[in-house]
Amino acid sequence: MSFRSPHDMGGLPAGPVDTSEHASTFWEQRVDAIRELTRKIELDGRPLIRVDELRRAIESLGAQSYDELSYYERWIHALSTLLVEKGVLTTAELGRKLAEIEAREEGT
Repeated sequence: MSFRSPHDMGGLPAGPVDTSEHASTFWEQRVDAIRELTRKIELDGRPLIRVDELRRAIESLGAQSYDELSYYERWIHALSTLLVEKGVLTTAELGRKLAEIEAREEGT
């Protein structure tokens, strides 16, 4: 019996793929910038986060999360996971920043 990950759509009906261009939102642009920075910042002569690590983190999302999250939501989840794994950030720091952002959004 083979195990199929939620991202593995090969051979499954998935409907048409929307290939139209769309403008990225501000937060999507920020996620892309963070991803690019983590690729350019080096740790021991290697990128802080490599493409294969990002892919692993995205592919390790559970099926429900993978299906419910948007493309950039998957990226930010994976980046957060990897930055915590590498000790760059703590979950407490991420939680505080998220609370700060939520409070700011509620005030607008």
